[in-house]
Amino acid sequence: MSVQIYNTLTKKKDSLPEGNIKMYTCGVTVYDVCHIGHARSLYIFDVIVRYLKYRGYKVKFVRNITDIDDKIINKAKELNLSAKEVAEKHTKGYYEDLKSLGIGKADFEPKATENIPDMIKHIQGLIKKGYAYVLDGDVYFSVRKFKDYGKLSGQNLEQMMSGARIEKDERKQDPLDFALWKKSKEGEPSWKSPWGEGRPGWHIECSVMSLKYLKTQTLDIHAGGLDLVFPHHENEIAQAEALTGKPFAKHWIHHGLLTINGQKMAKSLGNFVTIQDALKDNLADVLKMFYLQSHYASPIDYSAKKIEEAKDQYVSFVRLNDKEALNKIGDLKISSQDKKEIDKYRFSFEEAMDNDFNTPEALKYLRQLKSYAFSYKANLAKFKYAIDVITDLLNIFALSPDKADLQDIKLATKNGLREAIGEAFEDTKSIQKDVDERIKLKKEKKYGEADKIREKLEKKGIILEDLKDGTTSWRWK
Repeated sequence: MSVQIYNTLTKKKDSLPEGNIKMYTCGVTVYDVCHIGHARSLYIFDVIVRYLKYRGYKVKFVRNITDIDDKIINKAKELNLSAKEVAEKHTKGYYEDLKSLGIGKADFEPKATENIPDMIKHIQGLIKKGYAYVLDGDVYFSVRKFKDYGKLSGQNLEQMMSGARIEKDERKQDPLDFALWKKSKEGEPSWKSPWGEGRPGWHIECSVMSLKYLKTQTLDIHAGGLDLVFPHHENEIAQAEALTGKPFAKHWIHHGLLTINGQKMAKSLGNFVTIQDALKDNLADVLKMFYLQSHYASPIDYSAKKIEEAKDQYVSFVRLNDKEALNKIGDLKISSQDKKEIDKYRFSFEEAMDNDFNTPEALKYLRQLKSYAFSYKANLAKFKYAIDVITDLLNIFALSPDKADLQDIKLATKNGLREAIGEAFEDTKSIQKDVDERIKLKKEKKYGEADKIREKLEKKGIILEDLKDGTTSWRWK
């Protein structure tokens, strides 16, 4: 099965051809500290890149930094700083957040201010082709001249007019026209251009930098938040395709938005959670586990309860990876049949991720393998291989429970793997014998005797899980 991606452009799942992938995602605008909504975006696209590489794709990944924008200028005025000072401060904070989260840099992370000559050249090309016009130092894109405008969001021009947040300028030929270049006001950052001192509009930055750094006229994947579909991504398509005459991106993927206890996150509501705030009480891996519980395209709600649930899930994987206990097992040769049985879980994980990066479904198979791993304890080679597979697949999610310490999550090692599997697994055979006897009794409908065995095992700290296929998995409490 090839990787299937829900494509916002085609409104269906499309297959991703094998080979090289050129992927771009909209990065942060560095006017303030990054919050947990940014973290979801940064993390989930990092996971997608990791998985594509795991599946054999050669991925070239670009994620920009918007370091000149109205928001940055307004924040600078508010703080009595220069726009450059604000941008540099929060760019530094952004990279500190990436490090704290354990998310790597993209192959290229271009800044808007480093690519303004390319933006000017692109705008000149649009003017020459008749898609843009100059108004007293400003340059606007003429939306109605681009016939496919609205194809990403699925809106017609009338719908856009009624529901859009449109830049107010009565001089424009059409209210929908958007700025490619803005004449700088006194005291604002500015660059020389054929139309006078000014700066680029927000939308042109992404079109130019994505095409430049991926060295193509058609991206394989363009990604971003659902809130960027219109007008940002719609405008990117228009200004790119109007110049090149070619499709701007083959696949568009958008992640859902994050709320806090059911409310939109906002400083005015007092529920603004920065990345660093979230990491004060939790490991980055716990925050990642929280994000993985929901499909990337779905909305996600941040709450103390859901973070605790994510922590419990993560702790269960940490306990499975007790290094001291595993080292006592050593290297053992696993039979091909046993390997095949465990690899079924890997294949199920891959099928889930191949289906539009379905992380909740993929996690389900990892949890199953984790649970079943304990039933392999009489076969230490099989047990160890199961843990190796889990560790390998968790690496796709940038999770490292094998490197974590339960003390880091403010939990003792009580009931950890060392206690669960015992020093030398001396009693595993007798436990399995009782489990097999209980299965036999249940088949003979001797339920009372079967229940007595369950009670006996529960007193030893054994949890039984009856499976649909008639077998029983067991693990230590």
